[in-house]
Amino acid sequence: MWDNLMHLMDTTGFALIDWRMFVMWAVVAVLLYLAVAKNFEPLLLVPIAFGALLANLPTNGITNKPAGALHAPVSGIVVEVADYCEVGTELKMPRVPETWGDEIVGDNQIRTNINAVTVSLNAAKKLRISQNLPIEEQRKIELIERSFELGQNGAPVLVVIQPLDKSGNPQTKLIDEIDSNGNNVFNADGSIKKKAVPVYKILTLEATSIISSVNVKVGDRVVEGQTLVETYSHHSGGLYYYISKGIQFEIFPPLIFLGVGALTDFGPLIANPRTLLLGAAAQAGIFLTFISAKLIGFSSQEAASIGIIGGADGPTSIFLTNKLAPHLLAPIAVSAYSYMALVPIIQPPVMRLLTTQKQRKIRMQSLRKVGRTEKLVFALVTMTFCILLVPDAAALLGMLFLGNFLRECAVVERISKTAQNEIINIITIFLGTSVGMTMTGERFLDVKTLGILALGVVAFIFSTATGVVMAHVMNLFSKNKINPLIGSAGVSAVPMAARVSQVEGQKADPTNFLLMHALGPNVAGVIGTAVVAGYFITTLAGK
Repeated sequence: MWDNLMHLMDTTGFALIDWRMFVMWAVVAVLLYLAVAKNFEPLLLVPIAFGALLANLPTNGITNKPAGALHAPVSGIVVEVADYCEVGTELKMPRVPETWGDEIVGDNQIRTNINAVTVSLNAAKKLRISQNLPIEEQRKIELIERSFELGQNGAPVLVVIQPLDKSGNPQTKLIDEIDSNGNNVFNADGSIKKKAVPVYKILTLEATSIISSVNVKVGDRVVEGQTLVETYSHHSGGLYYYISKGIQFEIFPPLIFLGVGALTDFGPLIANPRTLLLGAAAQAGIFLTFISAKLIGFSSQEAASIGIIGGADGPTSIFLTNKLAPHLLAPIAVSAYSYMALVPIIQPPVMRLLTTQKQRKIRMQSLRKVGRTEKLVFALVTMTFCILLVPDAAALLGMLFLGNFLRECAVVERISKTAQNEIINIITIFLGTSVGMTMTGERFLDVKTLGILALGVVAFIFSTATGVVMAHVMNLFSKNKINPLIGSAGVSAVPMAARVSQVEGQKADPTNFLLMHALGPNVAGVIGTAVVAGYFITTLAGK
């Protein structure tokens, strides 16, 4: 009876809960509170929070990959093929795998990770030979087999490759040398002594499956993309494995831009073109954060992906990161969308710090009425110019201006309303939950991820501040004063940032209406962030 209960417990997810899940549940609760109780961008926060909750439950059938071939991520030499990597062996993925990276340093780590699984398998095979074992011993066998199935430290390691450099020599990495007591060893000049150790790339099981072929052995030279192991399964991948392909294949971001364009009135920007400078100034936060990230050790591609968070544009952040630093897609997508949703919390303190009560009361002249023809010509001319300037941003800019043209031409109302409602709503659900699915406790509660979150908020604050400061500068040379609060709307969170400008302005003067004025820099920010992303892709992709 007791053994049956224990076995039943093992089949549930309760035994797989850890402290990180509890922490992430608390994060989810905060996000849902802000969305439901405080009404902070619920269209974004609710899907993200639900995705994060699912990501931090021992689920099955949600995000698991389908079985298939494992390819060499780099060219190199095969230095290890696990003993259990044999044709016909059935391997199971854990419900909550521990992801300890795809790169390891030093020989000991290879042996530790592979042997942890091999020992479990071999022990289970030996114990199974014995017959008529007591219940206690049978229970031990079950536990050993289960630990093998879960891969102990994560998905079972199948193959380990040592990458080769351009000269064909095995790659190494310099690390601090330590003595037998764990202390640093120093050179005569007082600097820490370094030593070169081998670097390895590991391939782990990607889905519960059966091995159908093993195409390499220890000592083989392989080239990038070569098939090393093939697996098969009678089951498909999880639901969100396929839905999230909309991010990986760069489908969701342009479709979101289609909806944004259909929902956005470019009239305020056309009526007051000088607000284009406010949208441009807000992009300075992206470059300031890019420089900061570079200085603390991120690569140029990673720094650009982090800096773009300052634009407060989730689709553009995903689009750029997918091209430059796909390994950072999860934390950057979470940062960008979280800060988009938290605009009403992050921006007001910065806006109040950089303005006086008198400046916040400035009333701006009423905007002239912009005709339909003017809007249509603006959409076509601006799209053409921007794409000629940065061709790599064509997917985003093309969809943005297509959506706006559908809105303004007044002859395709059904299509325009579809872009404004059904398309953007459906994509928001899929995109939001897919972003939330990346917020696993193991990944989210990581030093590097937390660092990216911190840099993201710095980027967002810089962008808000530079927009406000630019408004002050413009007022030095203009008779028609600009309320500096609208400078903060230069970030491309449409129309959230414009609404925050309106709210802050009415706190100073309840009869002052800044919303339409703020939409000018807000729209300019959308265009500006897409152009900056295109510039980064053009200059950094493939380097």
